[in-house]
Amino acid sequence: MDKRFLTPREVANATVNVGINKANLSTSSCIKLGILAGIFIGFGGLGNILFGQTISNIDPGLGRFVGAMVFPVGLMLVVICGAELFTGNNLMTLAVLEKKITIGQMFRNWGFVYLANFIGSVVLALIVFYSGTLSGDAATKAMAIAESKANLDILQMFLRAIMCNILVVLAVWMATASQDIISKIFSCWFPIMLFVLCGFEHSIANMFFIPMGMLLGAQVSIVGLLINLVFVTLGNIVGGAIIIPFAYHRCYLKKTTSKNTN
Repeated sequence: MDKRFLTPREVANATVNVGINKANLSTSSCIKLGILAGIFIGFGGLGNILFGQTISNIDPGLGRFVGAMVFPVGLMLVVICGAELFTGNNLMTLAVLEKKITIGQMFRNWGFVYLANFIGSVVLALIVFYSGTLSGDAATKAMAIAESKANLDILQMFLRAIMCNILVVLAVWMATASQDIISKIFSCWFPIMLFVLCGFEHSIANMFFIPMGMLLGAQVSIVGLLINLVFVTLGNIVGGAIIIPFAYHRCYLKKTTSKNTN
């Protein structure tokens, strides 16, 4: 009988191996694949704006749900087609905990990938702006999204980002467990749809949403953008690099030795 999915312990070991591979990626590959990931997540954000606004004219609640349904295509492209996404790469801490890679190797990957994600996101925002893809109600929606994200207080940004990346890395975890493309699609879809529907904060998505709104005329400053990215990134790290990896490492990978108490 064919095995349809990996067990959590098998996923933990597979994730460690993925972390080793990511740590050994060349700088060139980190940057190229990181740019692609920024573009892919941006595509999901663009779809969220366009589809969500179209349905919002009929019913605002349904529009929010439809927008959330479309956004996960970004992670699907990252996971299935292959790209380097900072928030997903937060799971590399499992490989650090297993002493398979160093903290320096992990930070090197995170640094190059984060920068490349930003480049890809902003490049897509520029292309969308100059192509005139967003106009009318959709442009208004994009500006409102940017302003709402920039106007969150710091604690809101941080806490929403923690919850966001818990769901993102769990989506990656589920996709790793999946052994076929359809299963990977559904693994990405449900958790990502949920975080968008709940209004959580994703640093890489914000690299598209906020610059996109700024280009269209949103009242957001560069400082506002940077503040959002700093605290959302920190929250994403807590959720995706600490809470989930540390919990699963202790449950599935940590070696326990019984002590003789006699």
